[in-house]
Amino acid sequence: MVKQSNKKRNRLKSEELNKKIKQCCQCFLHGTCTNIVPGEGNPHAEIMFIGEAPGAQEDKVGRPFVGTAGKFLDEMLSMIGFSRNNIFITNMLKCRPPRNRDPLSEEVEACWPWLLEQIGSLKPKLVVTLGRHALEQFFPNQKISKVHGHVMEGKVTGIGRQVFYVLYHPASAIYQKRLRNILIEDFKRLPKVLDLVRKGNVDKI
Repeated sequence: MVKQSNKKRNRLKSEELNKKIKQCCQCFLHGTCTNIVPGEGNPHAEIMFIGEAPGAQEDKVGRPFVGTAGKFLDEMLSMIGFSRNNIFITNMLKCRPPRNRDPLSEEVEACWPWLLEQIGSLKPKLVVTLGRHALEQFFPNQKISKVHGHVMEGKVTGIGRQVFYVLYHPASAIYQKRLRNILIEDFKRLPKVLDLVRKGNVDKI
């Protein structure tokens, strides 16, 4: 009964946070996008995926990763026996930048408190960064070409120690075919990585 109560509380907390994010007007992007996209998924998930920003399809329907890159992500989740019911997925930015340009520093700064609140609320065992922008937000001096497929530990402001797993963004594998197999192989390691993180054996990964 206590477990069910906790799950209900977490779900309500996640829904309330999403409502707050949808009301955000901390940067000018809220006035240029069609929909603010907080994120979605299991409010009790052990894995949290963080991408860059909503694209055209995400902006249109208000959900993360529903375009071509999202379909590829779903395929990879299926490969390892997962689905969106097992994870929580969001982006650094909650609004689409015009013409899908790279996020500006002030936009990332405006959305940063929301992302921290999401991480703090979910308390994931593993944060999976998708693409260089998400990686560099947590590890500014790292290059994704060097650390993809690696587990990294870092301290998140106001949250504490967090374990990360670094992946290329699914879109990169669509636009750069040479990355497709690399991303798939890195992705296939996720169940093993999560299992070792659960056991506290990060040093063995």
